[in-house]
Amino acid sequence: MVADGQVVVKFGNILAKHCLDQRCSRELLRAVEHTQSISCQLGIVARVKAVTGESKASSELLLNNVQNLVRAVQHVLRAAEVACVKGLGQPSADPEEEEVAAFCQQWRKNLTQHRAKEALNSDRDELGLRKTREAKAEPTLMSLVQEQPSWSRNIPKHPSPRKGHTVMDRHL
Repeated sequence: MVADGQVVVKFGNILAKHCLDQRCSRELLRAVEHTQSISCQLGIVARVKAVTGESKASSELLLNNVQNLVRAVQHVLRAAEVACVKGLGQPSADPEEEEVAAFCQQWRKNLTQHRAKEALNSDRDELGLRKTREAKAEPTLMSLVQEQPSWSRNIPKHPSPRKGHTVMDRHL
């Protein structure tokens, strides 16, 4: 979990660096910093729990930190969605930055297609409001992360960190 949190932190930092909207970039950086600190806390709590053994209090503290990390990651992904919609600058020649840009472009393409389908299908009432019964949710970065794309199926879920690993090599 801690390593996955660090992957999201790296992902968020790359997006914040290329976000064209400064306000979105600052919000994304705040979410990334929060995720970074929770991820570090979780690592410390996990190491202490490993040394001290089983106790109800340490298990509850560990679970609480895991839940906080999940919420922080969700915040980063929501801020990343806003940054993607506002626009991203061209990534440098860095393979990680190119991979993040491609991932975000894929999500944005999915979002555009979804919105186009929604516009074609008359799921709106006479006032132009979306009907809630049959409306499908818009794609989110979280849903794209949860779908295991074909390019990541051959990658182990938790490879040991080593030189040359890119930010998207790990399943978020």
